Amino acid sequence: MTVAADSATGAASLVQSVDWLAIAPPVIAASVALIVLVADLFVAGRHKPLLGYGAVAGLVAALAALVPLRAGDRSTFCLTDGSQACSYTADHFALVIQALVLGGALLTALLSIGDTRKLPAGEFWFLLLASASGAALLPAARDLTTLVIALEVASLPAFALVGIKRGDRRSSEAALKFFLSSVVATAVMLLGVSFVYATTGTMHLTEIAARLDDVPGRFSTLAEAGVVLTLVGFAFKTAAAPFHFWVPDTYVGAPLPIAAYLSVVGKAVGFSGLVLVTVIGFPSYADVWGPALAVLAALTMTIGNVAALRQTATRARSAVRLLAWSSVGQAGYLLVPIAAAAYSSDEQIGSTVAYALMYAVVNLGAFAVAALVARSHPGNRLSDYRGLYAARPLAALAMGFFLLCLAGLPPGIIGLFAKVTVFSAAVDAGLGWLAVVMAVNVVIALYYYLRWTAALFVAPEPDTAAGAASPAPRHRAPAPLTLAIALTAVAGITLSGAPQLILRFAAVSLF
Repeated sequence: MTVAADSATGAASLVQSVDWLAIAPPVIAASVALIVLVADLFVAGRHKPLLGYGAVAGLVAALAALVPLRAGDRSTFCLTDGSQACSYTADHFALVIQALVLGGALLTALLSIGDTRKLPAGEFWFLLLASASGAALLPAARDLTTLVIALEVASLPAFALVGIKRGDRRSSEAALKFFLSSVVATAVMLLGVSFVYATTGTMHLTEIAARLDDVPGRFSTLAEAGVVLTLVGFAFKTAAAPFHFWVPDTYVGAPLPIAAYLSVVGKAVGFSGLVLVTVIGFPSYADVWGPALAVLAALTMTIGNVAALRQTATRARSAVRLLAWSSVGQAGYLLVPIAAAAYSSDEQIGSTVAYALMYAVVNLGAFAVAALVARSHPGNRLSDYRGLYAARPLAALAMGFFLLCLAGLPPGIIGLFAKVTVFSAAVDAGLGWLAVVMAVNVVIALYYYLRWTAALFVAPEPDTAAGAASPAPRHRAPAPLTLAIALTAVAGITLSGAPQLILRFAAVSLF
């Protein structure tokens, strides 16, 4: 970004040149979304699958646009008053999260190709790409206005994607619950943002941080209320308890690829916003948000894991419901380093980023295998996975590996190391009690992860009565679905062999 200077007065001009390379990833995703929507008007029905491949190509191009930005030193849309405050910054934090959300959207697209026959193809791909563009914009946002807009651009299409199965009552109810709860959370967050603006007179996070250091006494209560209300909005997006109630029904009612998308990309969006407002915008109020996030982390992981433990194997869609509650428990682990950052340094945020990358890879892989099983067992019960190894040995091995990574057990080395990193962040920050709570929850989670893993390799039931599983009929899996499973499995194995590829983020400052 460059700013022109007035030759006569020396004053900075309001005319700026946009750094198009810096903003290329979200712009490419948004542009392809519009292209797909318009192309849908002219593409014949038999050629509709080409729209999906176009969406995949657009997401690959958006990911490729991150490569020239790897130095992490570009900004644009900056103030011209000499304060150096910018609205968009492509630093290392933004680039890593953009890679996560665009990669998650790409895998979601691969899961969706072939499963959109009963869905309006043009609308589906447009909504997915539009949501991905907002998700890619958010981690680079450095003012509250851009942050809120990016959050809503990522969220609003997601509501429609959850309810896109026309005539499906469960899908419509899930979308309605997701929408209403999200609207309330957004309203609360906007109220908090308005309080922060009224206190500081600025929307840029770095400027807010400087001005909150010296808030007049008569505004201190208003500032604290603004901080708390803003955090409540992001706590909903992260599915932190007690704002998690929408998760199970939404995941079960949504198309399976969209449930996978929400579990990874939706969560990354919420955590990115939470990190930005706490560490960059509100560091002077760490004594307010630090203890609050620590309590939320303990509550979230406990509720999520206990609820996952109670899932019945023969209940319809119990596999997706267990993954939904598991994602709530994992959200609790992701909150731990953010809470720890209030007591030590912002380098703790790297532990959340490292854990999020691990979680994204293996959780998307688990959903990919669930999508494969759902092709022969639409009920997607946990009992449907019994004896999966006999019918699909490679899929069963992949699923077992993903579940062991989530549990933090070998050979899922990356899951183990990621959990140790989060433990270390809590201990280093003096949050020993939170580390103990996490240890207890990890043990609880071991039971349901191992129970599911064991079921993959036992002999299938001889009868096929309702609720009992039989070997999955041998149907040929679509190539994109097979590719998604293969990509996540290879990524998980690679990270287990070279965990330093992502764990190095836990040792450096990303801002």
